[in-house]
Amino acid sequence: MHKKFVFPGIGMRNVKTALAASICAVIYLALGRSPAFACIGAIFGMGSDMADSRKNGGNRLFGTLIGGLLGMLLFRVYLFIRPEGGYSLWLVPLTFIGTVLLILLCQMFWIGGVQPGGVVLCILLFNTPVDTYVAYALNRILDTAVGVLVAWGISYFFPRGWVPIWKHNIHDWQEHHAHWGYGVHRFVGRKHEKNAQEEKM
Repeated sequence: MHKKFVFPGIGMRNVKTALAASICAVIYLALGRSPAFACIGAIFGMGSDMADSRKNGGNRLFGTLIGGLLGMLLFRVYLFIRPEGGYSLWLVPLTFIGTVLLILLCQMFWIGGVQPGGVVLCILLFNTPVDTYVAYALNRILDTAVGVLVAWGISYFFPRGWVPIWKHNIHDWQEHHAHWGYGVHRFVGRKHEKNAQEEKM
């Protein structure tokens, strides 16, 4: 007997992820920059709650940071050996050394950064022109940071079960505002009464 297919619903995490990626796209298109890596960072950075978002976003952010800096260093070493760049067998030992160092560094600083860091490392070693590898690495780190921060912001302002939380916060604000307004009204009223009494004297 075949199991009946149930079409998945659109949950809040789905909407928040799409919102974070869209915000990144708006920001970057307004600046005339490609939003691709910022959107990727936002999608990676979104979790089911803030703790999960910190974990997912941290994996992407610190992985990109470690892989990007390590990739720049190793590619610079490669340019000492082969200044014109391009492919050669020298990239094989550098890839081996880079992967070992990447895993060690991620174990020291952020264990979940191995996979995203490895992506940046390999792109820098094998797919970046000689004259733009530094700019590429720094831009990837910056774009990823922006995307992750946007995802964290959405997670913070729209936590799991955010509707009742927002209702409670709005109610508290209204009560505080009402008390404050009442206090100001009483103060102003007393001031007027005092002025009126002084005028009569």
